[in-house]
Amino acid sequence: MTPDIRYAWRVCAVASIGLVLIGVAGSTLNVALPAVVRHFEAGPLESSWILLSYLLVMTASMVFFGRVADLWGRRETYLAGFALFTIASLLAGFSPNVWFLIAMRMLQAAAAAMILANGAVIITHAFPPEKLSRGMGVYIGTLSVAQLTGPTLGGFIADTAGWQWIFWINVVPGIASVTLGALILRKVPRGPKLPIDGLGNALIFAALSALLLALSETGSVLITYGGAIVFVVLVPLIWLVERRASHPVFDTRLFAGRLLVLGNFASFCNAVSRSALLLLAALYFQVARGVDALTAGVSVLPLAVGMAVASPIAGLLRVSPYAVTVGGAVFSSAGLGLLMANIDPATPYWVLAVGLFVAGCGSGTFLTGNTTQMMSALPADSLGVVNGLRLMIMNVGLVLSVGLSLTLLTSSVPPAVRDQVYAATLAQLSPVAVGQLMDGFRLTYAVLFCVSLLGALSAALARQPRRTPGSSVWPTTASSTRS
Repeated sequence: MTPDIRYAWRVCAVASIGLVLIGVAGSTLNVALPAVVRHFEAGPLESSWILLSYLLVMTASMVFFGRVADLWGRRETYLAGFALFTIASLLAGFSPNVWFLIAMRMLQAAAAAMILANGAVIITHAFPPEKLSRGMGVYIGTLSVAQLTGPTLGGFIADTAGWQWIFWINVVPGIASVTLGALILRKVPRGPKLPIDGLGNALIFAALSALLLALSETGSVLITYGGAIVFVVLVPLIWLVERRASHPVFDTRLFAGRLLVLGNFASFCNAVSRSALLLLAALYFQVARGVDALTAGVSVLPLAVGMAVASPIAGLLRVSPYAVTVGGAVFSSAGLGLLMANIDPATPYWVLAVGLFVAGCGSGTFLTGNTTQMMSALPADSLGVVNGLRLMIMNVGLVLSVGLSLTLLTSSVPPAVRDQVYAATLAQLSPVAVGQLMDGFRLTYAVLFCVSLLGALSAALARQPRRTPGSSVWPTTASSTRS
């Protein structure tokens, strides 16, 4: 093994630790959410925003921190993200009320954006092109490891140590990540020092906030319609502002190539259909079957096992990233279809376990193939900002997945008992309401299944066109400077 390859794998190890840290932080809370809700006696709005605030801030700031890294340094931004995540996790465990917790979750999200916006770029710089798919397969696979341990860990902590340790367990790994990163990572060549599009970032954040409010507050006509109207007004405004910006956060020129358009749309659809699965399954086992948090965490493990098995294998396959991407999208749809057809309190567990495992295999395969396909198609001088945009689009899907799924799920029960869904105490209150909630589960899985099929179609159409020598799939105007 050459010295450069040794360094590349050390970089992959550091970046993978960051992905594990973020993945565990998310997956543990998905299972432990009812314990947190019961502790703070939170209502439906606060309960949903414990999750949504994190996804919203991470999504809206992803490209922003891609720009910051170009100005400040990619290694420096990456390490600062680890430090901030550690501090926010420590403070979150001391939260005196639910809104302080939500604020700390938003701080965690900003730190996660600093880490995620730079992790794949650092790996891409470290690996030679012929080894990149292997490195990316391991990197994506570590997210599966996090999701593998997170649910069980979250359930165990919620039932024994207390919800505060959901956040405090991040502190020691966070300190280790900062230390290892400082010792191992070399400076990555900076991109051009382009100005930060503050107005664009603010408008995107406002638009996503309005949309999520409209989705999460369906019981309030004023908030629902008000949020929807604000979102509809802001979308064309964002388009106009970003077209005039010298270096926009949402560069509309990036959508001139078929591979980029369809590849990003497939990633968006996969994120929408994938993100809420762990939360939905954990709520199902606690609400519909009345199990405790630890048992629910163990019950959802097949989803993470599927991702953990499939991601590294997909990186080793001697087939094109395009074929891996399409195959993963199809498997994701198959798993969701199985869950949609069999979601019921009386369904044997093994049937649901197979559906979760197949969906996990599909997601792990898709993420490895799609990430490799997109990153390999980009010129080196555009990796930072475009990877940030790619992640932002994917994370918009993650945000909408959770918001939409929670809205669809709780729409089947009366508004007066929706807080019992988040607290996982609905079964104690009314067996009739549990039956109504099953209709919500079926509707939610049906919508996610349809979105997954749309993503599979988009992935199939995102074949990279044949290139003549000297040509590129990247639009020639995308890296040019606006006049």
